[in-house]
Amino acid sequence: MGRERLAALHGVATSYAPAPGRSVAVSEDAVVAVLAALGVDASTPRSVQEALEAREQADALRLLPATVVLRPSRPGLPALPDGTLLRVETEDGRSVAWQGPTRDPAGARDAVRAGRVPDATDFSGGLPYGRHLLRAQAPDGRSAGASLIVAPERLPEPPERCHGFLVQLYSLLSARSWGMGDLGDLAELAAWAGRTYGSDFVQVNPLHAAVPGTHGAPTDPSPYRPSSRRFPDPVHLRVEDVAEYAHLTGAARERAGRLLAEAAALRDGVLRGGALIDRDAVWALKRRVLELVRAVPLGPGRQAAHDAFLAGQGPALEDHATWCALAEVHGTDWRGWPGGLGDPRSAATARAREELHDRVGFHRWLAWLTDEQLAAAQRTAREAGMRVGLVHDLAVGVHPSGADAWAQQDAFAAGMSIGAPPDAFNARGQDWGLPPWRPDALEAGGYGPYRDLLRGLLRHAGALRIDHVMGLFRLWWVPEGREPTLGTYVRYDPEAMLGVLALEAHRANATVVGEDLGTVEPGVRDALAERGVLGTSVLWFERDWGREPAEPLEPARWRTSCLATATTHDLPSTASRLTGDHVELRHRLGLLGRPLADERREDAREVAEWLALFGRLGLLPEGADEETAVRAVHRYLLLTPARMIGVWLPDTVGDRRPQNLPGTWDQYPNWRLPVADAEGRPLSLEELVASPRLHALMEEVRAVRSP
Repeated sequence: MGRERLAALHGVATSYAPAPGRSVAVSEDAVVAVLAALGVDASTPRSVQEALEAREQADALRLLPATVVLRPSRPGLPALPDGTLLRVETEDGRSVAWQGPTRDPAGARDAVRAGRVPDATDFSGGLPYGRHLLRAQAPDGRSAGASLIVAPERLPEPPERCHGFLVQLYSLLSARSWGMGDLGDLAELAAWAGRTYGSDFVQVNPLHAAVPGTHGAPTDPSPYRPSSRRFPDPVHLRVEDVAEYAHLTGAARERAGRLLAEAAALRDGVLRGGALIDRDAVWALKRRVLELVRAVPLGPGRQAAHDAFLAGQGPALEDHATWCALAEVHGTDWRGWPGGLGDPRSAATARAREELHDRVGFHRWLAWLTDEQLAAAQRTAREAGMRVGLVHDLAVGVHPSGADAWAQQDAFAAGMSIGAPPDAFNARGQDWGLPPWRPDALEAGGYGPYRDLLRGLLRHAGALRIDHVMGLFRLWWVPEGREPTLGTYVRYDPEAMLGVLALEAHRANATVVGEDLGTVEPGVRDALAERGVLGTSVLWFERDWGREPAEPLEPARWRTSCLATATTHDLPSTASRLTGDHVELRHRLGLLGRPLADERREDAREVAEWLALFGRLGLLPEGADEETAVRAVHRYLLLTPARMIGVWLPDTVGDRRPQNLPGTWDQYPNWRLPVADAEGRPLSLEELVASPRLHALMEEVRAVRSP
């Protein structure tokens, strides 16, 4: 009982419910290992007792928690002794005596009920929205400081009704691409979609910086296992759009021209020669040209912009650029670096940073260029009439050997990995190989790493998709070297996680879409909807699960607060789903869990149920072909009340191949395929926008846009 109580105090589960009415006990070893990762020794009865006593003593002496969150419907502070004096240092530099939050903030509550964002001073006792420092002095001599987060009740909402495209940027090659889609292609797509079809957004895959390949090992192409979520990857740069490129002269210009010709060959190999997208080959060419471009002096205005960016990013960018420079010398796994370089604050790292000054500067410069082109893409989208613009994607974690894990070691749980427990789809559970954030470290630091991450991603975005949004509430931790079944859930403070999210989204005036597919803890979807976080609804999963058999859900019964779509990057394309091609693909790769005939029969039954519903609704004539059926799927989505309708760009041209096939590694070319037509022929951006099939579909989808 003592260990269970200790675990509960630290948010560590000793059991979990994989399904309603069923409870599974967590192994004692897992609880001990997870508590150890949180700095708590629970290995023996004596250590458990000592840890409990230490926690109880700390709680008794504590005047304030490390972080306090205020919002209109929850404006209260923790109970404080009578006569406690409060002072707040606001984030804009003021120091004020504070009487505490407004006791009865009726005006703020009325504003929330009316769908308005109340003035923060209406409920906070005169403080603005933001992250402040609260200091308390009790009459008994105790004093404390805490981060004080004053947050809106709800996040900004999207336009009342809108549509847009979902695309994996690397897969979108144009006549100007260097072998994979880039930020120039993104801007072109946004400008065309906004002006031609009134689209309001383009959602892309995470553009986070990847762990680069070294010593013959290729870069992991998955955008969901990044080195850093704080900075984008410069592989997405359109090199010719860098201002200084135009000023190359002499031998440098000739060399750049030869490299540009190599890039064209790389692009043509993907679009015409059947080659896969080769991220490393693309970056090798871009890096060589960018090295030439960097030798061109910046003009005074450009230099000022560069310096302002560096000053604004501060130590975070310095750390990121230092990791990149050190990785060029010592390899990409900092855990094996020599002589103290594994510690970003060591004297050895400081010396190495100075010795590698030029390379550190190069990587800082790349971050600035990428930020500039992201800004240009969002600006282009808005100028084309998009009311949202770019929707960036936040991966659930980072690679353990990458830049963020190195620079923010105190914030991550060493020896732990994020994953998922066993469920109906995966009896062995999942281990994603990504270290989790420590909830205690986040609270102690006022959620600084999380806040800065959100602020950076929202810098040039109209909305943000959060992968596995359930992770704001809890994550499945798997101790290193153990099976995923031998993990447990660790809780985060959703009031703080959602409060910081609401604050940063409010500042950026950005909508947030949570990916809430799969097993979701009861109450989580309601809590997210209450705060204004949209969910994700994929057509094939929307059934009446309260009935047996679970029939396809009528469109009027869909939730309003969601992004509705036919598929995602991890699922079969709509054409593949309709034809059953995805079953055949999984069979060829040995991924089926039962006989092929059974899989075919079950898949055909599910598709037939949906087609029958489309027919009853007058969306699909009898004997319709596959292209017409794809349009019927999207006509159905338009009948739902969903606020956002997402069109998977490959669906517009009948692409049958998934971009990612979960459960595979090298058996399938995950994250390396260009968008292709129904015959598997890769299409350039120019060919895409000229496709009659695309235009026939989008002529129907465009009707969804509200004024």
